[in-house]
Amino acid sequence: MIDVATLVTIVGMAVVTYLTRALGFLLLRNRTLGPQLTQVLNAAPGCVLIAVIAPKFVSGHPADLIALGLTVYAAARFSLLPLVVFAIVVTGLLRVLLPA
Repeated sequence: MIDVATLVTIVGMAVVTYLTRALGFLLLRNRTLGPQLTQVLNAAPGCVLIAVIAPKFVSGHPADLIALGLTVYAAARFSLLPLVVFAIVVTGLLRVLLPA
């Protein structure tokens, strides 16, 4: 059973995420963005993803380090969605095969 604090945290994060997207749309819907701002906004999801997973890169766990190497190699060959799926599957398999 999920405790109340966890549930409130998840719902709160969902609401904040929705509000961020909705307010961004409402504030920018009638504006034309310059090429530099468009590039920054296109790069933001990747930056957030790296900020979330970067601490795992220095965990010292062999499975994480091997998965990182394989993911960096795969990044040159796949688009973002298949790359994320690949990284999750490889990391999961390596953690099972190489326990800490």
